[in-house]
Amino acid sequence: MTTALSGEDIARRLQHAHPDAVETWDAASIWVKPEALHQACRFFRDTPGLSMDFLVAVTAVDYIEYFEMVYHLTSLQHNHSAVLKTRLYDRDGPTVSSVVDLWRGAELQEREVWDLMGVRFTGHPNLKRILTWEGFPGHPLQKTHLGG
Repeated sequence: MTTALSGEDIARRLQHAHPDAVETWDAASIWVKPEALHQACRFFRDTPGLSMDFLVAVTAVDYIEYFEMVYHLTSLQHNHSAVLKTRLYDRDGPTVSSVVDLWRGAELQEREVWDLMGVRFTGHPNLKRILTWEGFPGHPLQKTHLGG
């Protein structure tokens, strides 16, 4: 069974290497500043003892006040996992760095988040709609699109 690393443990490790990256944590997750997301992901992937070499999932949650990006990471080598999150407060143009250069598996997942939620991923090699058609008005899973 995969062991879930505590939010506090991974937050302290990241704070040691990148003191300004962490916003907060709870028992199961860590929140990083949006501008530090890519740096944090690289840290979790490349740090010995963490080696989060597998991106299980990328998704977004619309909380009306902000979008929350959620990254589920796993180390196949160490058989542990972590949940990394960031909050995007720009409702009109939520943007975060792509992690496709770190995990190729993010390519389709980021496209899905873009298409359905409207979160733009800077540095993505092919950020096109994947489930709706080009020209589709809005992003169907945004609460503002659904009528709030």
